[in-house]
Amino acid sequence: MMLAGLGTVLVSLDWRLGLVMIIPVPLFCWAIYRHSEALNRAFLRVWRKWSRLTDVLSDTMPGIRVVKAFNQEAREVARFDGHNDDVTDEINRLHGMWTTFWPLLMLAVHATTLGVWVLAVPRLLGGGPALSAGTFVSFLLYTTMFVGPIEVIGQMARTMQRATTSAHRVFEVLDTEPDVRDAPRPVRLEPIRGRVTFENVTFAYDGVRQVLRGVSFDAAPGELIGLVGPSGGGKTTIVNLIARFYDVTGGAICIDGVDIRRLETGHYRRQLGMVLQDPYLFHGTVLENIRYGLPEATLEQAVAAARAANAHDFICKLQHGYDTVVGERGHTLSGGERQRVSIARAILHDPRILILDEATSSVDTETEREIQEALERLIAGRTVFAIAHRLSTLRKASRLFVIADGRLVESGTHHELLAKSQGKYRRLYELQLQLQ
Repeated sequence: MMLAGLGTVLVSLDWRLGLVMIIPVPLFCWAIYRHSEALNRAFLRVWRKWSRLTDVLSDTMPGIRVVKAFNQEAREVARFDGHNDDVTDEINRLHGMWTTFWPLLMLAVHATTLGVWVLAVPRLLGGGPALSAGTFVSFLLYTTMFVGPIEVIGQMARTMQRATTSAHRVFEVLDTEPDVRDAPRPVRLEPIRGRVTFENVTFAYDGVRQVLRGVSFDAAPGELIGLVGPSGGGKTTIVNLIARFYDVTGGAICIDGVDIRRLETGHYRRQLGMVLQDPYLFHGTVLENIRYGLPEATLEQAVAAARAANAHDFICKLQHGYDTVVGERGHTLSGGERQRVSIARAILHDPRILILDEATSSVDTETEREIQEALERLIAGRTVFAIAHRLSTLRKASRLFVIADGRLVESGTHHELLAKSQGKYRRLYELQLQLQ
């Protein structure tokens, strides 16, 4: 609007000189537009190079001990330097584009002012249509004001392209499609009783790599179901499907007789507890981590959960007890201590369905025994799925499911499966005894 208003004033002062200033403006705008497109592509290239550089850092820093242990510092530095040089080159190329275009644009803009002088001076000296000195001075003042918006448009184009690239990165995340979606009218079960039924379930990651093939079973509330079998057989995939991190490729999973895909995911997961093989603790106090799933829990409730998980004694020995800050990912605690805090977190959450993925993998034998005793008291009225490679930890499971090559090949109690002379479970059990 300002540019249009000033253009009108210039034409009203002297239409000939005004046209000299106005006619090149569309050409300037076209040049700015085309350069903006090139800037956008350049900013995107810089962003991609930056992403690769940060990927290298995020990959290397958590594994710095491995890097040092294998004496690969020089290799990682060289890898970083290569990506860093790529970023530097791309940024220099971007700055080169701008520092070339901007002076040329300003030269062209101010050349129009020179054109005004070329046309105006002869008229001031008496040649051609008359032009008063006062009109010319006024025209020059408005010309200075007229050039300003063009400079602003050029600078704004650069800023907009930088902002557009940043927005593109944000929208890329926002537009990511979730792996699972709630049904149009999701169902809430109040409360979940905990019956889990697999009906001929098949699953493939990305729809290509088949992991589960026709798995069917029914787990009743209060049962402790042990999932055992060779690595890569599909045990973790089963519990991931129960948590609805993915949807089945074929068949159905039912919770209390209702297809899990019809349930409101957030409400369902509030009644689900998980303790993973690699326990994750947030940067905060021990108490905050235990109460993560139930922030309104009292200190007494958190302590009771810690006792049940055999974590209370070691917590009391920490410098500040339950108010001790565990650090990023709980690095100030040992693996076994982190595991017990995560178990306490799941216990306090009071889930109807509890998933234990190698939950006792980081504890000593005595602690493992105590946790097993605590879990026996806790499973009443709940469905518990426990994955363990040490088969001895699942002796008291209600039933054991042997998962191999994506199939449920055997099921029964510990003693029933040992009675099968050619059974897969018996072979696994005897092999572990030999290794011990």
